Amino acid sequence: MTIQLPVVGTAAAALLAAAVVALISTPVVKSLAFKVGAVDVPKDNRRMHDHPIPRMGGLAIFFGFILSVLIFLPLTKQLRGMLMGGVIIVILGIFDDIYALPAKPKFLVQIVAALFAVMAGNRIYILSNINIFSSEPYWELGWLSIPISVLWIVAITNAVNLIDGLDGLACGVSTISSMTLLVIALIVSEPDVAILMAALAGACIGFLPYNLNPAKIFMGDTGSTFLGFVLATVSIQGLFKFHMIISFAVPFLMLGLPIFDTCFAILRRVSKGQSPMAPDRGHIHHRLIDMGFSQKQAVATLYIISAILGLSAVVLTTSGTEKAMLFLMALCLAGGVAAKLYLGHGGGKDTHSQPHKTQIAGNDNFFGEEDHSDK
Repeated sequence: MTIQLPVVGTAAAALLAAAVVALISTPVVKSLAFKVGAVDVPKDNRRMHDHPIPRMGGLAIFFGFILSVLIFLPLTKQLRGMLMGGVIIVILGIFDDIYALPAKPKFLVQIVAALFAVMAGNRIYILSNINIFSSEPYWELGWLSIPISVLWIVAITNAVNLIDGLDGLACGVSTISSMTLLVIALIVSEPDVAILMAALAGACIGFLPYNLNPAKIFMGDTGSTFLGFVLATVSIQGLFKFHMIISFAVPFLMLGLPIFDTCFAILRRVSKGQSPMAPDRGHIHHRLIDMGFSQKQAVATLYIISAILGLSAVVLTTSGTEKAMLFLMALCLAGGVAAKLYLGHGGGKDTHSQPHKTQIAGNDNFFGEEDHSDK
């Protein structure tokens, strides 16, 4: 596990290039969003900002990422498949930010985009066997690698979209996840993955100054779904192929916050007899706001949680299997306690009836649930 200095230098250059492009192109995208009607108008209870704010800011993130990748990486078959799927996701996001597309067509297009990446070789071919008493160290998935990989990519794409509920939240969490995978890729000598994550982190960093509270522009579905798509696809390249327990645990730690919030959103809605795609105000960022946190405090808290999970993923990468299993068990125990507190808060409250004075920065939707706000 020797970190190669030339790779570090290339990754730093990729990060800087992506950040500069995103920073410069965001004002241009902001003007374009106003012209094409990709504007979030505050005419419902979920969006409490008092003036129209442009969406579609994710286009600047895409510009920064794609330009940096084309400069610093050769176009392999896997990379071409991922970029083609990413382009499809961005085009879908642009139309959704302008016209608020229905849920099912968006979901189908996301599957098509995932298939482009998967059929180009971005697949989960093996999974670590979490049963330490088994004689088989890992499972070979065979033909199941295709549906499992598609499910992973589509699920993470929408999980990141789901947490895009406060200014700078999804962008900041994606930056932390990208930096986590960047460090891990450097440790395990995966230079292509490191450069990809450096480009993604740089694009997010370049966009963040315009997206932090009070936001001047929202990333919209264009940005949140693109970030989720790239993180999911690159995590397949960089993590799932190792015959170790970390190949199972690390992706879930690196993306722990959006995965946690998505899982509880599904359970919460199903337990209430609602559709998993029905929007609500029960997400973790909403609960922090309801507890009295300001928007900046809530975002900072979730940044810290995401950073702790990311650091845990790095620790697992540098530890042996036995330590990793013990650490994972301790983490699951802590997660169980946290989940009890999370579900217990506001159990008797009707969160829908409370006034909320916070600027909601994106969609509180799952799997492309239709956004009913007036755009």
